[in-house]
Amino acid sequence: MFPASRHSRRTFLLAGGLPFFGVNLAGRALAAPTPTEKRKSAKSAILIWLSGGASHIDTWDMKPDAPVEYRGTFQPIPTSAPAIQLCEHLPHLAKQAHHLAIVRSLGDHRRGTGDHHAGYYYNLTGHAPDRTFHQLLNSRTPYPTDWPSMASVIASKRPPLPNLPSAITLPQKEDAPLYTRPGQFAARLGIEFDPMFVDGSREKPLDFHVPALALSGDTSVARLQDRRSLLGELDRARGLAEQSASNREFSIPQRKAFTLLASKGTRDAFDLRAEPTAVREKYGPGINSMSMLLARRLVEAGVHFVTVFWKGDKELDKLCKSGGGWDTHGNNFGCLKDRLLPEFDRPFAALLDDLHQKGMLESTMVIVSSEMGRKPKVGDLRSGGPGGAGRDHWTACQSVLLAGGGIRGGQVFGTTDKRAEYPDQNPVAPEHIARTVFHAMGIDDLHAVDREGRPFHLMEDGRPLTELF
Repeated sequence: MFPASRHSRRTFLLAGGLPFFGVNLAGRALAAPTPTEKRKSAKSAILIWLSGGASHIDTWDMKPDAPVEYRGTFQPIPTSAPAIQLCEHLPHLAKQAHHLAIVRSLGDHRRGTGDHHAGYYYNLTGHAPDRTFHQLLNSRTPYPTDWPSMASVIASKRPPLPNLPSAITLPQKEDAPLYTRPGQFAARLGIEFDPMFVDGSREKPLDFHVPALALSGDTSVARLQDRRSLLGELDRARGLAEQSASNREFSIPQRKAFTLLASKGTRDAFDLRAEPTAVREKYGPGINSMSMLLARRLVEAGVHFVTVFWKGDKELDKLCKSGGGWDTHGNNFGCLKDRLLPEFDRPFAALLDDLHQKGMLESTMVIVSSEMGRKPKVGDLRSGGPGGAGRDHWTACQSVLLAGGGIRGGQVFGTTDKRAEYPDQNPVAPEHIARTVFHAMGIDDLHAVDREGRPFHLMEDGRPLTELF
């Protein structure tokens, strides 16, 4: 579902300056598509972001031989891939592990700050946080001069789609409206390459809406709460765009924006109720499950990059001192076992299997990442030490899951030490992951032009992990 609002002439003028569907509504030329390599490139990518910092040692890099104060209470289990063991509380994913490549040797302890903002920025863009992150920590807001997100880079390098955005983020913009995490925007590339943000709620997991559709000078905040169906919203937009005598006053990009909003393809892609009940049940209930299902529908419709930011649960904030997500400062094992891992395991396994069954996994790269790992030694002082059973932030080491997009499944890349504290063999940094995603998408020319028309290189550090393909 999308919010309804009245459309005034000002609405059209605002739409002309908004990044609807990756269209360059400001009149600036889009970057030319990069020539593809001989190998077949992925058409789309889905990034599942476990907001808060998922514990690598309790999930996909377990250390059963480490002392108990490190290994915790969970046991590893075998999977469909001989090289991979996973946590016992990931039984669904264990059956899909033959699709996975796990990068276990990711770390940024030399350049990170230990806080969330820098972790978001580094892992979403592939660029190390600059000195302002070290100075401001979680007070550091997004800057126009920031490096763009991987999603925005791909949107800038792919031709715009006729009926849908090139990049979409759901079910939330991270930490808006109080403040936003740096790294999720196009920044120096220009707002036309920002992902379109789609909101969803735990209360109505089948209904998604786009706040940008409600931008109108004569619409109050209270009115925006009265949301109706996408169909009615788009039909009104189409009618006004086609019938208004003043439509001639608007530019072609502005009219194109509303034509896109009115397309049947847009409506169909967001209609989760069109999915068979059996498919929805396979993913399981809840906003995070339905966000992963919607991600599959969107890439099926042709969207180049979909980011799913994990939607937290306020109840977990009290149970885990976590802000509602994966930031498990307290009761790490209880919250993972009873809530977080089951809520991730079922839909993510369903997503991999769904893409495979539809013949889409080879053309869709899937990434699971987070802003950091968790401290391998149990006992965060902020939750009472060992008795609080929490794990603190740990930017020195984390894992990333990759699948599809030409990635060879059933493998592990890199290792960590005996306690999962630091990378051991084949250490890599977030720039390697970003370059690997670009490589999978066939984007090897990373030259670009900034908002002032000045040429620059999007990423000079790192290399693609071609061994994974």
